[in-house]
Amino acid sequence: MSTAKSSDNIPDEYKKDLNPHEGAGLNHGLDGQNPEKAGLNAYDIKELHEKLKDFTNDELRQITIIPHGSRLAQTATYIDLNDPKREEFTAMGAIEAEPENYYVPKSEVGYQLWNRLIGVENSDRTGEGN
Repeated sequence: MSTAKSSDNIPDEYKKDLNPHEGAGLNHGLDGQNPEKAGLNAYDIKELHEKLKDFTNDELRQITIIPHGSRLAQTATYIDLNDPKREEFTAMGAIEAEPENYYVPKSEVGYQLWNRLIGVENSDRTGEGN
């Protein structure tokens, strides 16, 4: 009895048609796709300057933005800067950054800056204390 996967019997020319988004939603780790490492930040996006007017240019450069067309890492925490409430959410495997989204991964932003982004007002948690 063979233990080969059924996909092993599919000719290569049909595999792309049968599974056009192979690996979508998987976390590829350091050796694979990491859209948060693309270097895009809130400072680069002029539209965000007005939304984040209480942040300095240096702080805007520390706010990583997932590039449009990139899939979010499954089970990672994000906010969308276009969401007026800026509520945290946990990504599922099929979520992709669309042109109307400015997703910020929690893992790429310092905790004090993250707290300010989500609207925490406690000065000890935002780094604005005495």
